[in-house]
Amino acid sequence: MPDGTLYLFDGYNLLHAGPHEDVRELVDALASFVALRGARGVVVFDGVGDDADRGPLRVVYAPHADTVLERLAAESRAREHVVLVTSDSTVAAAAGLEVAKLSSQTFFRDLEPAVLSPEGPRGLADRLDDETRARLERLRRGE
Repeated sequence: MPDGTLYLFDGYNLLHAGPHEDVRELVDALASFVALRGARGVVVFDGVGDDADRGPLRVVYAPHADTVLERLAAESRAREHVVLVTSDSTVAAAAGLEVAKLSSQTFFRDLEPAVLSPEGPRGLADRLDDETRARLERLRRGE
């Protein structure tokens, strides 16, 4: 069940607080985290880099990540549930009382790694009986 939360992640703050070796590894973990919860996320890094979308996670580079996080929190907090993940007390305070805050250390302590089934992902087709699957295949072919 999607939870409708917008997670705002302080990129380098998380990278230095957690177990990840590099930005790519952190971004992969955060993308999995928001996707598994049916949430959205934005991770903001200080500096220059390529902005990208990784499923429901937006990766943003900015000269001042703190300012971007504060702006995103202010723009979003009135219309959706926002969780700011940072250990920077100044950024957390500037985000406002309406925004839930989670320290980077607490986030990683509570984060459970994504575990995939050994059989791989299961889709709707795996749950259909043979007759229904055959009927759908005929519909797909236009028969």
